[in-house]
Amino acid sequence: MELHGKNIVGHERSAEGTVTFRALAPGRDQPLDPQFHEATDAEVHAAFERAAEAFATCRRRRVDFAPFLECIAGEIEALGDALITRAAEETGLPEARLLGERGRTVGQLRMFAKVVRKGSWVDARIDHAIPDRKPIPKPDVRRMLIGIGPVAIFGASNFPLAFSVAGGDTASAIAAGNPVVVKAHPAHPGTSELVGRAIRRAAMAAEMPSGMFSLLHGTSERVGLAMVRHPLARAVGFTGSLRGGRALFDAANARPDPIPVYAEMGSINPVFLLPGALAGRADAIAEGLAQSVSLGVGQFCTNPGVVVGVAGDDLDRLTSTLRERIEETAPGTMLHRGILEAYERDLQELDGSSVVTLEARSRETPRRERTEAACCLLSTEAGDFLADRRLSREIFGPSTILVRARSREQLEAIAAGLEGHLTATIHGTEEDLEEHASLVSILESKVGRIIFNGFPTGVEVCPSMHHGGPYPATTNSLFTSVGTAAILRFARPVCYQGFPDAALPAELQDENPRRIWRLVDGELTRE
Repeated sequence: MELHGKNIVGHERSAEGTVTFRALAPGRDQPLDPQFHEATDAEVHAAFERAAEAFATCRRRRVDFAPFLECIAGEIEALGDALITRAAEETGLPEARLLGERGRTVGQLRMFAKVVRKGSWVDARIDHAIPDRKPIPKPDVRRMLIGIGPVAIFGASNFPLAFSVAGGDTASAIAAGNPVVVKAHPAHPGTSELVGRAIRRAAMAAEMPSGMFSLLHGTSERVGLAMVRHPLARAVGFTGSLRGGRALFDAANARPDPIPVYAEMGSINPVFLLPGALAGRADAIAEGLAQSVSLGVGQFCTNPGVVVGVAGDDLDRLTSTLRERIEETAPGTMLHRGILEAYERDLQELDGSSVVTLEARSRETPRRERTEAACCLLSTEAGDFLADRRLSREIFGPSTILVRARSREQLEAIAAGLEGHLTATIHGTEEDLEEHASLVSILESKVGRIIFNGFPTGVEVCPSMHHGGPYPATTNSLFTSVGTAAILRFARPVCYQGFPDAALPAELQDENPRRIWRLVDGELTRE
């Protein structure tokens, strides 16, 4: 399938700008055709104007978005091998990983279609009037969630499908009834165009108004900031670096009318090794850790970047096995040269510290012409870790730092000193959990997900998943970017007081024509 390299504004292609760029194949360090046109401010404006018109039209018509979401999933599948081939060229990710990610992407779209069909996500609440209540009559009050309007979404570099153009942000925003304007990640613009064209075809097939979806390209910060600052944008979805997410957050809050930014910005995902687990299965934990650290060349926001245990023979045994596995791990191709250079720079800074020891490194030498990175294991003492904030900074890539504590109190001090993160993992026995209940309590205030006897990499897409955490992991710890609750980011409550039944949305009418679950006079019911 031939790529055109243009922006998609509503149902139309657009290439008004003179600034162009190409994708770079990380495995070959070569530019890929075609040239992509960076969006102009006028194209950003046109995308949001059409999005606002589409939102008004869909609200007026009470559009059902489930068929649209299902149609997007079908169109992505219809791209076949062309999508996987292009994504592999632009990212260096293996075919098996991309096939799995495509499955997750279309699965998310169909999952949200089911959420829309069931309808109960709107959290409808009804309190009937009591006109003879004394001393003041009670009015009829009804409340539900509705979409917020055009959403600006930024594709992530490390998930070219599942967190990109048709990823979870797009799926959940559309499910809530919102048009989306997506900024394609410049590292995989061809992949983005293919998916964008699939969404455009789905929009036309589902008879969505032009403006329900737009795709904009660009390598400069200008395009992204123009999207966030546009007066018609109502929210932002972002997955990426702390620097990038914070810049968008600051821009959104500097607007005359600030808008929410739901940014996921990284995490060190600490792993705590408790005595019972170390005594019983140190080698098995080391094997699992090595696999988790190196999975996807460490380019997951849930990569376990810090491992903490109390020093002793059991921790030494785990360290020995972990060294061997890290050395056996072959270098892997990173997503693009910028990520590789940042990884090497951060590692070099830690390796040069007098309180950090390089324990192990991939035995095979990485090839820079293939954008390859070595897997690394570093170590330090708990006192030094607590004293030097640089040691707890995320290093995006296949590495982790082992922290040797000298007491239970130091374990808890490390947990208490953490910033906000997406996950924390505890390896232990049931007796360990009892004895370290205070550690669990501390971690509850620091992360969005706590894993017991597992590993943080791999995020299940299900209704109960929470993929978020306190700042700086995200800009709003109340919400998740994975699972059905992600829809709540892009909705807001509206309360209707004293309305005649026929003028209410179907979800709030007495007859409950959609048969959804509602809270009626304090009782949850579908009646």
